[in-house]
Amino acid sequence: MSRKTRTLLAVAALVAVLGYRAFKPAPDDAGADQSPASTADVQARPLMLGSLAFRPCTLDSPFSRDSLEAQCTTFQVSEDRGNPQGRKIALNIALLAPDKPDGVLPDPVFFLAGGPGQSAVESYPQIDAAFADVRKRRNVILVDQRGTGRSNLLSCEAPEGDDAGIEAMRAAAAACAATLSKKADLRHYTTTDAVADLDAVRQAIGAEKINLLGVSYGTRVAQQYAMRHPQSTRSIVLDSVVPNTLQLGNIFARNLDDALALQFAQCTGNAACKAALGDPRAELDALLATLRANPVTVRYRDANTGQEREDVLRADTVAGLVRMYAYMPQAAALLPKLIHEARNGRYGDLMALARMMQGDMKDAMAMGMQLSVICSEDEEGMAARDGDETTVLGNRMAEGLAAMCQVWPKGQVPADFHAALSGPVPALVLEGEFDPVTPPRYGEEVVKGLPNGRLFVLRGQGHAVVGAGCMPKLFAQFIDSTDAAALDGACLEKLTYVPPFTSFNGWEP
Repeated sequence: MSRKTRTLLAVAALVAVLGYRAFKPAPDDAGADQSPASTADVQARPLMLGSLAFRPCTLDSPFSRDSLEAQCTTFQVSEDRGNPQGRKIALNIALLAPDKPDGVLPDPVFFLAGGPGQSAVESYPQIDAAFADVRKRRNVILVDQRGTGRSNLLSCEAPEGDDAGIEAMRAAAAACAATLSKKADLRHYTTTDAVADLDAVRQAIGAEKINLLGVSYGTRVAQQYAMRHPQSTRSIVLDSVVPNTLQLGNIFARNLDDALALQFAQCTGNAACKAALGDPRAELDALLATLRANPVTVRYRDANTGQEREDVLRADTVAGLVRMYAYMPQAAALLPKLIHEARNGRYGDLMALARMMQGDMKDAMAMGMQLSVICSEDEEGMAARDGDETTVLGNRMAEGLAAMCQVWPKGQVPADFHAALSGPVPALVLEGEFDPVTPPRYGEEVVKGLPNGRLFVLRGQGHAVVGAGCMPKLFAQFIDSTDAAALDGACLEKLTYVPPFTSFNGWEP
């Protein structure tokens, strides 16, 4: 397999959100590079939006080739709104304004990142193309949620190795909490706190109403904002939606297995793929069983340096790679071939891709912020489920989260936090047919309570789909009209399935 192919596939998998681990720590100023565009720009008069003064900056992301010219600022909020004299958080904010300042519409679009734990400023460049039409007439606002990016980042070491046990995860969480508590009250980094921050930013920029686009965990933030501030919510777009009613924790294993069944059917239903690779799920189960009994020492070529390395391949390594690749069908198309190779004793490519993926994702999530959200809002859902022990992920994720939350400080959430969103808010709900974490049935559940909402399920797509096919055009039309029912989704019929790879050169003609 070429280095280019390995890189493309690993980067494709980085759309994964709703993860539960962050690897190595990032510095407090981590996130997109927001260096000034030039000395002259720095000395120029700031761009004023409401009471906030923005200065030119450049947004760079490790997962996007292109830089974006933007305007950046910070905005201080109280960490604990019950103690306004206490610690302050400087929220990191970026503004992407239309090229022509005349005629800018007064209702901006806020992009809400996934995770929980992703930086909105850093992750936005990957999906900027989906906003091309929206940005012609509206400002796009990026706010690093408290605890992420440059908004008092809460990130620290996670247990080393693929075989870290429950006790190691609990100990790592306790150490992380002790370290981060020196600069943050971890009880005040919940979704509810973030929603209050968003409304404070809305008021500061002088917007009467705003539009919200949330991806994955960001859809929880959008729904909570619409519940708490309906008069300020013009519209919401929920891409790969997490229902308000859902408790995170034990959802991952079954949803992944359901998605794999659909994705692997692309191989078993293809005569050439089935003849070459057999039944991918049966081969995966056999591979996992083998590695659980006897992990294998593998020599492989590092995809970034080209150097030969040696490492231990474990069942959890494979399960992690399968989970991440399942988020994007372009990457998942390679899984049957990788699994088949490993089943026949050729582990090198699978090991190389797993290690590259882990390296590229090491700073993608802020572990501390993630635990503050999940442990405060979803602890009741973190329990092993009967039947999940036979899934690819098993119950380890739920059990690990439960152990970490035992030692993590917890914030308060409203009594109706997990009530379903309902009411007249215009809503565009998007799901991918093959999504391994927020399947289409979640969108069906959410849209039931939204009379002005509409669900689109995108054929053959995975997680985070606003950029797929003609969806950016429909997204822009919805933001303009707030009329989801009037959208003509016929153009989405052009979306096709990604054929499974039968060799490392691609699929059969």
